[in-house]
Amino acid sequence: QLQLVESGGGLVQPGGSLRLSCAASGFTLGYYAIGWFRQAPGKEREGVSCISSAGSRNYADSVKGRFTISRDNAKNTVYLQMNSLKPEDTAIYYCAATFSRHGPLWSPLRLDDYEHWGQGTQVTVSS
Repeated sequence: QLQLVESGGGLVQPGGSLRLSCAASGFTLGYYAIGWFRQAPGKEREGVSCISSAGSRNYADSVKGRFTISRDNAKNTVYLQMNSLKPEDTAIYYCAATFSRHGPLWSPLRLDDYEHWGQGTQVTVSS
């Protein structure tokens, strides 16, 4: 059974850093693009970053230069390093997986492109 489990969330002050992890099981991570999404209270879920099966990266404009996505296929894990955090980054962060049906460079940020989702981890940025 395909499963995604997020970890690494928490409370951090503005300007601080967190690293989120997305541990995959039940499938071979190397054949999938993995995305990070977030949902703030009262807002729709939005794409944050994605990494294709070949390592191509895609970022939302709001996090470019601050967040870095990476993957370790040997550990079946994808990471999201978040630096210079702002209060507006507060949200539940989800990772999601989609089979690379459009090739190894495909790195979508649309929710509808993803079939498998984790349960989320809370990130709160506050002083």
